[in-house]
Amino acid sequence: MDETRARDVLDAAGVLPGAARDARLLALGENAVFAVGDLVVKVGRDAELLDRARRELDIAVWLAEADVPAVRAAEPEPLLVDGHPVTVWHRLPDPVRPSEPRDLAELLRMVHALPSPAFALPPRDLLGGVERWLRLAGDAIDPADAAYLRERRDGFAAAAAALTPHLAPGPIHGDALPRNVHIGPGGPVLVDLETFSADLREHDLVVMALSRDRYGLPAEAYDSFTAAYGWDVRAWEGCSVLRGARETASCAWVAQHAPSNPKALAEFERRVASLRDGDETVRWYPF
Repeated sequence: MDETRARDVLDAAGVLPGAARDARLLALGENAVFAVGDLVVKVGRDAELLDRARRELDIAVWLAEADVPAVRAAEPEPLLVDGHPVTVWHRLPDPVRPSEPRDLAELLRMVHALPSPAFALPPRDLLGGVERWLRLAGDAIDPADAAYLRERRDGFAAAAAALTPHLAPGPIHGDALPRNVHIGPGGPVLVDLETFSADLREHDLVVMALSRDRYGLPAEAYDSFTAAYGWDVRAWEGCSVLRGARETASCAWVAQHAPSNPKALAEFERRVASLRDGDETVRWYPF
């Protein structure tokens, strides 16, 4: 779906007070995200995303009822327009500052205190995309590296299923990074609700531990995160398992870009080599 197609769908949806050509494109990926006035409209890539769009709206309503600061839906149900799901949201005010790890921790504490909603949330399937990403990588990557990641995937999937959690399982954000927090005049607000799941709460915390160990998050920033949350997941014996699963998925995700991007191939090879060597000090770079 390109921008022209997305604008045609936006126009046909009839959810904007003005013409679709006046809407500002904010992002173009699985969803085309447009802003106009006090609304944001997301146009999904295809009809397969309809159930996910419906669940995201249900999550937004549930979080609003629980008084968790998060993006709010302007319409409670998605539209299906020419084969594309369309959802309408209240636009957030401009940010007053960048988000920080401690802001994320405060919101995660609120989410992790919630009981499960009345509707079903899926489990957090970290490794579900590995096969597709490796298939997209094709001959651009060493077949031995692909086989190695498949073996890691299977091993960590089995190990994760056998974990004994420290925290009570339940609703999680699923992609708990500061980039998914918006700091408005009223404070931190949680955004990007598509990955909400029902699983081990530790999933949300391992993300930041990996950011510290692999992606250069300063130790003091990580310490502010654990202080605000009230617990450091690295003290849990299962941390290395969830970390290993996430590292495996992150390697495979980069691999899909290798056929068209030499920098992606170099980053993929750096990551796989560090896993093979068991070197947890090798810096990884966001891609």
